[in-house]
Amino acid sequence: MVFGLVKRKRRERLRAQPIPQAWRDLLGVQVPLYRRLPAADRDELHGLMQIFLGEKGFEGCAGLELTDEMRLVVTSQACVLLLHRETDVFPRLASILLYPETYVAPRSHEEDGLVTEGEEELAGESWAEGALVLSWSDILEDLESPQEGYNVILHEFAHQLDDETGEADGTPVMPDPRLAAAWAEVMQQEFEQLRDDLQAGRPIFLDDYGASSPTEFFACVTELFFELPRDLREEHPELYDLLARYYRQDPATWPET
Repeated sequence: MVFGLVKRKRRERLRAQPIPQAWRDLLGVQVPLYRRLPAADRDELHGLMQIFLGEKGFEGCAGLELTDEMRLVVTSQACVLLLHRETDVFPRLASILLYPETYVAPRSHEEDGLVTEGEEELAGESWAEGALVLSWSDILEDLESPQEGYNVILHEFAHQLDDETGEADGTPVMPDPRLAAAWAEVMQQEFEQLRDDLQAGRPIFLDDYGASSPTEFFACVTELFFELPRDLREEHPELYDLLARYYRQDPATWPET
């Protein structure tokens, strides 16, 4: 009880701290998603960013020297996922590891009882506890081409939301039972349709990587929801409406940058 009260008071102080004008200017230039946000959402975002920056650590890897730009670009986009909802600000996350570019990580693959060990080149990775890894060069590429619908920050932080339930299954914490029921139905339907379309060779709008698992599907459609919301609403209206209910946001109505 005492710990919870202390935590809440500390977060209230952090949230109340105004961010410097230089930060606003940097985000306005560097981050298309920030530019599109309504003014009231930006104000809420700034408070969430202060909490995030006050509680999470950043570490440069493979010789990368961290800058305020890197911290702000990551933090601003991650915290967009938390707007308008009760949140514990990615409670399982302690630190963000930034690499200068894609990095190689060990991987194991099991098929028919046979485990194969190998390596994979990655642009990002979210661990269930402790850390999240990102490639700075891929972040910059996403910022320069938002019309392509890819955003490694949104993708990996969606995994963090998914992990908050204790099981990475494509379903984040959802207190509303009606939303939970709709989520189970629509997400499963859309996931299976994507896999069927790929198998049949039909053209798709959704990222084919989302067909690999429900957790990757949730992360991939989160990217599209914020990066290409009008296209997602047109191509998959039920999926868009579901995500709008969960995130309590309607990015298809935001102005274009």
